[in-house]
Amino acid sequence: MATTTTQLLSTVTHRDTLPEGYARPESDRPRLAEVATDSNIPLIDLASPDKPRVIAEIALACRTYGFFQVTNHGIAEELLEKVMAVALEFFRLPPEEKEKLYSDEPSEKIRLSTSFNVKKETVHNWRDYLRLHCHPLEEFVPEWPSNPAQFKEIMSTYCREVRQLGLRLLGAISLSLGLEEDYIENVLGDQEQHMAVNYYPRCPEPDLTYGLPKHTDPNALTILLPDPNVAGLQVLRDGGQWIAVNPLAPNALIINLGDQIQALSNGAYKSVWHRAVVNASQERMSVASFLCPCNSAVISPARKLVAHGDEPVYRSYTYDEYYKKFWSRNLDQEHCLELFRGQ
Repeated sequence: MATTTTQLLSTVTHRDTLPEGYARPESDRPRLAEVATDSNIPLIDLASPDKPRVIAEIALACRTYGFFQVTNHGIAEELLEKVMAVALEFFRLPPEEKEKLYSDEPSEKIRLSTSFNVKKETVHNWRDYLRLHCHPLEEFVPEWPSNPAQFKEIMSTYCREVRQLGLRLLGAISLSLGLEEDYIENVLGDQEQHMAVNYYPRCPEPDLTYGLPKHTDPNALTILLPDPNVAGLQVLRDGGQWIAVNPLAPNALIINLGDQIQALSNGAYKSVWHRAVVNASQERMSVASFLCPCNSAVISPARKLVAHGDEPVYRSYTYDEYYKKFWSRNLDQEHCLELFRGQ
């Protein structure tokens, strides 16, 4: 049995070849040379005084891409820089310090781990991550890392601000569907919030592995703070083309819709397949914040969207039912929503 310190990628130096257990089969490799760039990825200025235009831009982005980038989102540049700096500082702690937080048990609310689900998967992913539950903050922050010294203060400040941004975006998405501004927030209940602080070390053979293979997000909304210097997020467009998603403006955040928005919109909006690839020359960080329905929330297409004879695409279900189904599968199996299609 490997020890924690050897399981974590961030505690060892990787020379010229991938360690055993990380190379994907030939049919399931990222083919990085075939990835395209897309100059039309939506970039939305949330400070625009033209609110109807912002709502229309969000509607178009949700229908065609399933994700978009936002600027002037209200979170200070200085805070974003501090979040990335303290996150990197955490992953550079000595192995014995990180060992205190290590767990390969997916149900743990606060844990440091590696890959995706090391107990279940057959091929590992080139990623270490710190998973933090964030709401209510006062319940979880005491268990967060105390080292680095500023970690709790910086991350909790960011969590509060990201939650406010997320709720604001859910309001805009509601309006873009022709629903009341608070419709989605009300349906989702007192939303849980968690965060994945991702560290992708330099990888000796990035063509053979993933940071994370293709997946959709099971939650409602994901807000990603990307590494400003190292690209890694890729999204699958219609037609099967992978596109690289690079930050389009300084301090831009990447917003992607989770499966629950696809269900609530009756399939009009997309929870898009995306993946993380790795880099031979540079390490990469990202911080993903997830807004999730409360477990008892009942998810079904908004009545207004099926009022004119349109059939509901998905049956009603609780988020608890969905989440258990999602985690019982492999990450890159068929879209989990397919299991909830209406009969």
